[in-house]
Amino acid sequence: MAPLDPGRLTHLHETKLHYRHEPGTVLMSFDLVLFGGTGDLAWRKLMPALFQAFRHGTLPPDGRIIGVARDDMDDMRYRALIRGRFDEVDLAKRPNPEEFERFAQLLHFLRMDLSKPQDYLRLSEMLEQRQADTVVMYLATAPALFTVVCEQLAAAGLNTPRTRLVLEKPLGHDLASNRAINEAVRRVLSEKQIFRIDHYLGKPAVQNLFAMRFGNALFEPLWRRENIASIQITIAEELGVEKRGAFYDATGALRDMVQNHALQLLCALAMEPPINAHADAIRDEKLKVLRSLKAWTPETLAQQVVRGQYAAGSINGTAVPGYREEPGVDPQSQTETFVALRAEIANWRWAGVPFYIRTGKRLAARDAHVVVNFRPAPHAIFNTPIGAANRLVISLQPRDGLQLHLLAQGQENRRNSQALAPVHLDLDFDKRFGSERVGAYERLLLDVIDGRLNLFVRSDEQEEAWRWVEPIMEHWRADSRGPRPYAAGSWGPSAASAMIARDGNCWSEEC
Repeated sequence: MAPLDPGRLTHLHETKLHYRHEPGTVLMSFDLVLFGGTGDLAWRKLMPALFQAFRHGTLPPDGRIIGVARDDMDDMRYRALIRGRFDEVDLAKRPNPEEFERFAQLLHFLRMDLSKPQDYLRLSEMLEQRQADTVVMYLATAPALFTVVCEQLAAAGLNTPRTRLVLEKPLGHDLASNRAINEAVRRVLSEKQIFRIDHYLGKPAVQNLFAMRFGNALFEPLWRRENIASIQITIAEELGVEKRGAFYDATGALRDMVQNHALQLLCALAMEPPINAHADAIRDEKLKVLRSLKAWTPETLAQQVVRGQYAAGSINGTAVPGYREEPGVDPQSQTETFVALRAEIANWRWAGVPFYIRTGKRLAARDAHVVVNFRPAPHAIFNTPIGAANRLVISLQPRDGLQLHLLAQGQENRRNSQALAPVHLDLDFDKRFGSERVGAYERLLLDVIDGRLNLFVRSDEQEEAWRWVEPIMEHWRADSRGPRPYAAGSWGPSAASAMIARDGNCWSEEC
């Protein structure tokens, strides 16, 4: 097919939807098979993201979304189920009746038992009816099923060159299980067909982190140990484990957040500029960061890692139970809901600069941000507030933007020309771009359909991340003291503040 002219719109006669192409792209047909199609991830994240792409006109028009599960239903009942689930998502992401009627024409359902080979043959027959250009297999299932599904897909001849496989985190529970899954997947598909998803990499704020560093000349000369004193990464949640008690109790904050989201953010902050914007160029540089992380010793494990577990407390004035009182959680659970740690990167750019990572549930606010603390001026000629220095705050959620904290002479200092006061420049990307923002899952699903791997994690990245966190898990298994309790609605155990204070630093809300 010939490329479309810039700005040309293609009309989908059945759905009456206009599909917006980038200049030079080609129309394609796709089938997206959603294993776990009636599950929590499907209706909370994936279906709203697919609908937003449909609403925005960026979802290729010749598509089909096939939900796969053990439930006994047909296409119409599946569409009714998804329609009802949309009532539980954010109001802005809900379709009106006319929009859903058009979107529903893409939705289909196939009842499958993922352990039965004959059910994969039925899926094969369904896909052969259309011979779509791209077939996406999205495994929104328990990781324990990944190997079985991949083997059965290959046995049914569904591992064709047009197949792309999406794997959700956590990919294993340790290094050995991660390797086993990756080896099983690589036996049936090539690396370029495997999309290991980390939705944090799809967030607009993380995209702006890459743009800030590698699309602008301002920060890169300063982005090194000579100018930066420390970096903090905070991913805080107000919510508890909600309905995921049993899953979370077998996972914990280290596996759920640090091994993937937090370390991917660290890589984005610390990586060298890639030679180009191709997937492997970016992932090569991230891999170098993971391989440069200082190895743990018994001393650093004891002093530079803090684990906690939330006890009963209050969130926004409402009493909430402790972790061990949550449904599905072992009343004697030793699972951590909070982790704070200190990392170092042993290379020339970052030698000696501490990277502090903190994440947890039932904390004081829903707030994900990065704080880059710059070193003070080498020779002070002004009077400055104690502890004041330049800071760059990169807000990830709930707001998305940048704040650059500087020192300046304000009107209140007009009697003292030597006194400076803190000021900041505030860039709010939500206000600037508004409705143009693309959500994380929306961006990532479109990238899978288009075959772009830039925002997905390569197997060697995952293995290096597991290799680095595994000594922490081994240390905890041998530590009978368990996680430190902290009150729900606080910022975690006081030991996390003590850890960072040993370096003469403090968390952003404490400074």
